[in-house]
Amino acid sequence: MAIACSIRVRLNHGRTPVRADTIAGRLPATAWHRHSAGNGAKGPRYYDWAWIHIGAGSHRHLLIRRNRTTGELAFYLCWSPAQVPPAELVRVAGIRWSVEECFQAAQGAGLDHYQVRNWTSWHRHVTLAMLALAFLTAHAADAAADRPAKPHHPARSRDPIALTVPEIRHLLAVAFHQPALSVAKLLHWSTWRGHHQATARRSHYRRRATGEPAGWMTKPHWSTRSATTSVSPLSAFAVTAISIADASA
Repeated sequence: MAIACSIRVRLNHGRTPVRADTIAGRLPATAWHRHSAGNGAKGPRYYDWAWIHIGAGSHRHLLIRRNRTTGELAFYLCWSPAQVPPAELVRVAGIRWSVEECFQAAQGAGLDHYQVRNWTSWHRHVTLAMLALAFLTAHAADAAADRPAKPHHPARSRDPIALTVPEIRHLLAVAFHQPALSVAKLLHWSTWRGHHQATARRSHYRRRATGEPAGWMTKPHWSTRSATTSVSPLSAFAVTAISIADASA
């Protein structure tokens, strides 16, 4: 459970209440260990972590996270029915990022775009928004390639990233809203964004893994012809949608 820095925890078998930030300030350098809190959009999310056993005869800990760049601290109270390794505490604390990413994706599908005052109206809107998100997520999963053996070390290639939920939403919005773009232009821009995002992702992953500065990757080159020769199933669906939109105009 995340707590404020002003919360007092009891040390010395529960006899001494001390503020969480005061405990962090008294820790020696050897108390901090580097662990990843999970995988983010830019690679593993590495922080410095420290954990202090609190309470008597129980598996309770104060977990402290320190940003390796800014030094910002975050505090968590942990309890487990049995002894667990510190890496497991770090993993559970890092799940919050995944939850926030899910909410952000749902907001992109309209989850927060409502002005209702009763349960029935709210429930209808949320149901439709989650249905739209499920549709986009299913298509993104179908268009994605097999999971790589080393997902945090992407290959140095010119392949674009797999279609994402925002990209699918963008393709469908362009396809069904007039004036619709041509098929060639739509696929060209979609492929360009995919290549650009793939280059940025590889750069971020490499920098976090080895400490090298961003920009180590050479800029990939591709032509409009190559953008139209490799079409994913969903891109083909977007092309069909454009054709339908043009025919009905």
